[in-house]
Amino acid sequence: MRPSVLALGVTLSAAAFTLALPSGTVAQDIPPDAAADVLKGRPYSPYADRAFPTSVFFGDTHVHTALSADAGGGGTRLLPRDSYRLARGEQIVSNTGQPVQLSRPLDYYMITDHSDGMGAITDILSGAPNILADEQGRKFHEAFAQGGQTAREAAQELTKQFAQGTLSPVLNYQPGNPAYKRVWDDIIAAAEEFNNPGVFTTFIAYEWTSLVAGNNLHRNVIFRDGPERAGQVVPYSTTPPLGSSNPRDLWAWLENYEAVTGGDVTAIPHNGNLSNGMMFPLVDDFADGVPLDATYAAARQKWERLYEWTQLKGDGEAHPLLSTEDEFADFETWDYGNLDATERKTPEMLPGEYARSGLLRGLELEATLGTNPYKFGADGATDTHIGMTTVQEDNFFSKFAAYEPSPERAKHVGRNFPDGEVAYESWIYSAAGLTAVWATDNTRGAIFDAMERRETYATTGPRMTVRFFGGDFAESAIDRRDLARIGYTGGVPMGGDLAPPAEGDAPDFLVYALRDPIGANLDRIQIIKGWIDAETGAAMEKVHDVAWAGDRTPGADGKLPPVGNTVDLSIPSWTNDIGAAELGAVWTDPDFDPDERAFYYARVIEIPTPRWTAYDAVKFGVEMGPDVTMVTQDRAYTSPIWHTPQG
Repeated sequence: MRPSVLALGVTLSAAAFTLALPSGTVAQDIPPDAAADVLKGRPYSPYADRAFPTSVFFGDTHVHTALSADAGGGGTRLLPRDSYRLARGEQIVSNTGQPVQLSRPLDYYMITDHSDGMGAITDILSGAPNILADEQGRKFHEAFAQGGQTAREAAQELTKQFAQGTLSPVLNYQPGNPAYKRVWDDIIAAAEEFNNPGVFTTFIAYEWTSLVAGNNLHRNVIFRDGPERAGQVVPYSTTPPLGSSNPRDLWAWLENYEAVTGGDVTAIPHNGNLSNGMMFPLVDDFADGVPLDATYAAARQKWERLYEWTQLKGDGEAHPLLSTEDEFADFETWDYGNLDATERKTPEMLPGEYARSGLLRGLELEATLGTNPYKFGADGATDTHIGMTTVQEDNFFSKFAAYEPSPERAKHVGRNFPDGEVAYESWIYSAAGLTAVWATDNTRGAIFDAMERRETYATTGPRMTVRFFGGDFAESAIDRRDLARIGYTGGVPMGGDLAPPAEGDAPDFLVYALRDPIGANLDRIQIIKGWIDAETGAAMEKVHDVAWAGDRTPGADGKLPPVGNTVDLSIPSWTNDIGAAELGAVWTDPDFDPDERAFYYARVIEIPTPRWTAYDAVKFGVEMGPDVTMVTQDRAYTSPIWHTPQG
């Protein structure tokens, strides 16, 4: 283990990530320290004939515009073309009339408006004859026309009635409705208009919105394809007879799409924290609780290569009641209940809700089913419902139009339980997140392919650069500047599977992080290991600090002292005179057992910075309540690397 730190300033060249690997080489062909031999016979340019992804691209995989009923009904008026303009760097006017622009353009973007009811909200708002002829439709039209709190409550009621299956079929547009196809065609057209390969990449996508009595099982469906294939279908819904809320039926639809069109498509689940235990089940909730089977495991691993670890509605990496030894597990935690607050949360539900516990359950199921259904990489997104991705704390426009910047926005009641008790208040929304993708270029094909091989990491907003490899590395590898060449030569990247180590050996992990150029310094890098004990069969986890800033030393309990806190809430601001601009380490698992199934992923944590609520307090001159979080520590989560016993 190498617990030392790189804290070398901000002058790191991109060469640390991009030096060349000889064309056609495979992992572990070349010893990490054999740079001289690698260069012999190669072009003079070390960047020629590179055989690995050299660029990281940041984007949002989960965006709603006014075309989604819960967004348009809540006051959002921005449409897909408005969203694309903001994401590619233009200034626009928000839903509440405020100018807004990002500090930097995003590299790629996915608009994922809901499949159920696609096209209905514009007819509800305009008062189309078929809507006004329906009692529910007329009431929703009148409530939305009033605006303000009445419209907000109506939008919540519309979502609740859809979740509970009591929404009028007249309002729930489905495939076959002319408006459904018309809106889908325009979504495709907008993506094509703004797709600029190499500069700004857009994807055709939608959200399949499965809600089982209010329990969230949503998936975002992402196409690699353009209109020539994606235009042959309309989105799959969750409403019978043309749709289903069962994920197995969605996977069958994806399979059929690829078979018929020759295209390529994937699905990304999100917000297990609002599923009340249903996101990572051990039994089939759609088949009277019978055990999951090998068919389920194989289909889920095939179609759901990523999972959304963090977003506006809470962080989904870990929960403090599940990871009691992890002092960073209680981060932007949403655990009040299911999506529509019709059922409260119980501790028994938690293991089926979080990424880390889901990964552990996947190892358990693999032992009996032969396939790991929860072998997913890391995705981060916003799930914004205002048509804008604004994840910087000082530029946060929140989730719904009602929560765009104003003196009152942090004090709204988000939802109530059926008995009237407040489920959550609006200050709890988190300014997150983004997905970073290691790809060969900024195109649909390259980004999609990187997502399918899980070479991704999620961030809660900052654009830090992270590399993570598992394999066979010399301790001195971290002192080199050609980390990408060493990583791909000596092992596998994030999202991969470890090669069997030599007998008596243990895998090494090469991890490196560089701070966001306009963001905060780094506190530490941790490697989280999860495994199934070979003797007891128990699921285990452990957090290892592997690199950190400053001269701190772990205490007797093995915990690293806090990095400090330079936040000045009166401004608000912070200083980068603590932490490090870059950190890295080569770490060897001291407890490795080749007979145990295991996964490893890296977590990179920044120093403390002001949360969006702190900026609101100063900008609007308001006092936040004592329970409101004012300081945050943003972070990144890499996709795991897995070890599977041989034989």
